[in-house]
Amino acid sequence: MIAADALSVLLPLFGHFLMLSLLAIGGAIAVAPDMHRVLVGQMGLIDDAQFASSIAIAQAAPGPNVLFVAVLGYQAAGLPGALTTLIAMMLPSTTLALAAGRWGHARSDLIGVQAFKAGMAPVVIALLAATGWILVAETPGRLHIALTVAAAIAVWLTRIHLLALIAAGAVVGALGWV
Repeated sequence: MIAADALSVLLPLFGHFLMLSLLAIGGAIAVAPDMHRVLVGQMGLIDDAQFASSIAIAQAAPGPNVLFVAVLGYQAAGLPGALTTLIAMMLPSTTLALAAGRWGHARSDLIGVQAFKAGMAPVVIALLAATGWILVAETPGRLHIALTVAAAIAVWLTRIHLLALIAAGAVVGALGWV
């Protein structure tokens, strides 16, 4: 049986990540700034360094992008925290995505469905930019920001394959330049 102290942490985590799941348009990483606000600022379960390294470890590991949610939950409350945050993040969004996907696919010719899809693109881009800002705010130096901007411009204006830019970033990181 789970102790009352553990429930006082797990229930708020479950409720918050359940709500974030429905806001995570573009993936769970898009709501990382709010996870940071709650886990670091509000609840004080982890610090900035643990938050950033949890995301980095999960992103470096093979598997789905959402693994960072389980790593954050584990850092905050051990194995029960990992299970709590991952289930809360996956359950509503998965259920809603399946239902909305089936509905939208059956009605893809409707102007409202087409407008919704087009309108969500800037929202996703803004949420991902906010996540990137949170992750680099604590990093010393500014070379990583310049490289990120250069890579974004290269993707936008040239035909350089994205995997080549990712490989270049890996080399720059392996050399310790960023």
